[in-house]
Amino acid sequence: MQTSYYKEYSRFLKREMEFKVYGHAGQPCLALPCEGGRFYDWEDRGLAASLAPFIEGGQLRLFCADGVDGESWLSGGEGRPRAEMQERWFNYLCGELVPRALGLAGEAGRGDCRLLTMGAGLGALHAVSLYLRRPALFCGAVGLSGSYKAGGWFGGYSDDLTLRSSPVDLLRLLPREKLPTGGPLLLCCGQGPYEERFLAETRELAAALAARQVPHTLELWGADSAHDWPWWQKQLPIFVGRALAALGA
Repeated sequence: MQTSYYKEYSRFLKREMEFKVYGHAGQPCLALPCEGGRFYDWEDRGLAASLAPFIEGGQLRLFCADGVDGESWLSGGEGRPRAEMQERWFNYLCGELVPRALGLAGEAGRGDCRLLTMGAGLGALHAVSLYLRRPALFCGAVGLSGSYKAGGWFGGYSDDLTLRSSPVDLLRLLPREKLPTGGPLLLCCGQGPYEERFLAETRELAAALAARQVPHTLELWGADSAHDWPWWQKQLPIFVGRALAALGA
């Protein structure tokens, strides 16, 4: 498949940020790294390859973002600076990487073009947060084995920024008119090894979405489905296929 690598300066993060693009045409999609992960994990761990039929067939163009979790979600420092770093990264994604992705995809200037977003683990939280907070930029989200509450990552610390980055909490705060209404929001979690926390938070997110009448689907896999890359390789093409069908891509 066609691939391209980029390293560009971010004014929000005041550093160079890397990302990689897979594909030549199709629905642009922002792929987020797992906790502590990097932009190249989607290739190294086989997730990009699992989507090869969509990418090579011109249905999907994948933009794999880099993360800053070591300075935010996974840092041992004080809560507020960590939350501020997470918000700067969010602004980098929305204010810099998304416009760049649309430009590379030849969609710049089209007000109707939005990105699908996806991730696993903490990447699923980021994907869902982006869709909930910025539906004008994102047309849907796929979350696999997601953690959807910020509190456990910030050691119980909470403020306005952590609540914005915590989908379960965010759903209690957003006014009805700002909630997304029509895009595919697809959640999946296994019920096997290392999925206990993620299963509980996925169920809690689904309940919060239902309470606010946000369209979504929840699918739970069996007791053999673990919190691990081989299972995400199996799940991802299924749910991406469903998302693309829903979007008419």
